This record gives sequence, C-alpha cells and structure tokens, in this order.
Amino acid sequence: MSFIEDIKADIQSVKQRDPAAHSALEIILTYSGIHAVMLHRVAHALYKRDMIVAARMISQISRLLTGIEIHPGAKIGKGLLIDHGSGVVIGETAEIGDNCLLYQGCTLGGTGKETGKRHPTLGNNVMVGCGAKILGPFKVGDGAKIAANAVVLEEVPPNATAVGVPARIVRLNGKKPATEDIDQIHIPDPVSQELCRDKIRLRKLEEDVKRLKKRLDIDEDI
Repeated sequence: MSFIEDIKADIQSVKQRDPAAHSALEIILTYSGIHAVMLHRVAHALYKRDMIVAARMISQISRLLTGIEIHPGAKIGKGLLIDHGSGVVIGETAEIGDNCLLYQGCTLGGTGKETGKRHPTLGNNVMVGCGAKILGPFKVGDGAKIAANAVVLEEVPPNATAVGVPARIVRLNGKKPATEDIDQIHIPDPVSQELCRDKIRLRKLEEDVKRLKKRLDIDEDI
C-alpha cells in the first residue's frame, strides 16, 4: 500500500509543479522522471530483501529507458520530481526527503574515498538545479536551493541558496549572510583617503622647508 501511495504522491507532485503537465495519464505515460522513480521503488524493495542482482538489473533497465541512473540502495521520499531527467545520477547511500525537485544532469555522488555512508542526504523541499553536483556524505537542509552547475562539497543549512564552484552560501532565509553584507553608506572613499595622505605629505614638506630656511638664516649670520 505504501508503494501505491508513494507513486500517487509522485504524480501529484508533477501535476502541482510542472505547468506542462495536463493530466495524470499524460504523466504516467510520458514522464521519464516518473518512470525512473517508479522503477526505483520496485528495485529498492528488492534491494532491502537482499535481492541485489534483481534490483541492479531493474535499475540498469531504468537507466537505459530514461537516461536517469538511481542506485537501488538510495532512499527516496514522497513527491520527488525529476524534471526532464537526462543525466541524473543518484548514488547508493544517497537519501532524498519529501517533495524534492531535481533538474537534468545533477549528481548526488561521492568523492570515491569513503566507505559506508558516502553520498549526500537531502532534506524536504530541496531544489537541485541542472548540472549541479553534490558530492559527499553531508546533509543539505530542508528548503535549500542548489544553483545550476554548482559543486557542493560541504553541508548546506536549511533555507539556504548555494551557488558556484565550489559552492558558497549567498542566501540564508531569504537574506544575504552577514559576512557578505557591505555598508554602501559608510564604505571608505579611496579618493578622500588619498587626498588626506597628500595633505599630510605636503604639510611635512612645508615643515622641512621652514626648518631648512631657519638653518640657512643662522648660517648667514655667522
């Protein structure tokens, strides 16, 4: 029963978030992301029963049919939307929460150096942009957004936006992090600073000239 409920949640997620989807029938028949998730749920059930070869065969068939590679050991919550999907890779120990959104070409992978838990964990309502790479056994918090082509190598807090290579946090709860705030009003004026330095140098030169004149006057009297 849980399997059927999960599939219903997956289809409903597509209907709610993809404006190109017109009906449940269209989604079931034509959406490769739904096909990949449905086949994965079967493969994962077999994987948990130690039917490893059968599970891997289903995942490979799914990859050939959809262009999406999901290891049968990966744990996926309800309502996952894989949009377009080509080139998506999800590793064996990856975990994905409810109502997440993955775009084409993204990877939930490992660095190749760990054993045991070696792939990322996504919280609920996480969005991963196309071409993004999340590599390592850390968590991406609930509501986080990973920008297209970002490479994430460390934990991302909830409701954060990460961009770049390597990725850095540019938004947290809708605001810039304090470390990136710039005071545009009280920022130092480099022109004023240079003029001030010139005034100091000029004053010093004037004092040097006065001392020199005074010394020359003394010498003339002698």
